[in-house]
Amino acid sequence: MKDLRIIFMGTPDFAVAGLQKLVENNFNIVGVITAPDRPAGRGQKIQQSAVKTYAQSQDLNILQPTNLKDDAFLGQLKALKANLQIVVAFRMLPQVVWQMPEYGTFNLHASLLPDYRGAAPINWAIIKGETETGVSTFFIDEKIDTGAIIFQEKLSIAADESAGILHDRLMHLGSDLILKTVKHIEKGDVTTTIQSKQEQLHTAYKLNRDNTRINWSASVNDIHNLIRGLSPYPVAYTIFSNGDDKEHQLKIYQALKPSNDDLPLVSTEAGKILVNNGKLFIATQDSWIELIEIQLSGKKKMLVKDLLNGFTFDEDAKML
Repeated sequence: MKDLRIIFMGTPDFAVAGLQKLVENNFNIVGVITAPDRPAGRGQKIQQSAVKTYAQSQDLNILQPTNLKDDAFLGQLKALKANLQIVVAFRMLPQVVWQMPEYGTFNLHASLLPDYRGAAPINWAIIKGETETGVSTFFIDEKIDTGAIIFQEKLSIAADESAGILHDRLMHLGSDLILKTVKHIEKGDVTTTIQSKQEQLHTAYKLNRDNTRINWSASVNDIHNLIRGLSPYPVAYTIFSNGDDKEHQLKIYQALKPSNDDLPLVSTEAGKILVNNGKLFIATQDSWIELIEIQLSGKKKMLVKDLLNGFTFDEDAKML
């Protein structure tokens, strides 16, 4: 058995579960590296990462470097004499950092690599309509998410599952996989698999204003997948006109594909708004989609049924 001295690197809630699993199993965490405290929210109050909050509760040694190549930070890192580093939802490491420990640096990624390499694998798996995803541990190398795979675990995606729900399921599955990986490294019986070079791989691109806007000319399936794949964050959005020259932003947190039994056939322009029996429907390329939970710009998130109690859509209202 190897005597492990572990440095854990991570920032958001997704990373906390893995760190907590290691602490609860009495592994020696000699350091935790996380993002610096930053102002956030409307009040711009200084907030610390979820990983820092948990690490403080366990009296763990915390480092918050702004520059991972800084000589002072590298000196602190070497002084910890770690022989294994674990990375979960952190930033890209310079080679001098990931090559430092004797037993390497491994990363947990929320996809079945080599598919969905990149910043937002959970979101894109749903946006692309996948029915299966998973988590992978792999040893970090020079490129992003390309290193030799250690272990993988698969998970099915439900038809109406949101990114938020899938995130939490993968978080717990991933923490178990981290523990499994560390135990095998500790025993010295790890074998790895080089990632296959597939021609048609999906990329988990960073989410932005362009790829989170709804195109109402797309199919109802594609639109439904985009909405649930971006909920609860960063949220799919659209611009609509309520029969005047003004444009309004609308975020959509939840939508359903209706049975269409009581709806007219779609023979209208994509984006057309229909209010029917206290429900709000939008025409897509091939069907209607029902909006369930939304947020008008400058307003609180609300159910559509509550919106319709005090908001009227003009006959010429349309999603743009």
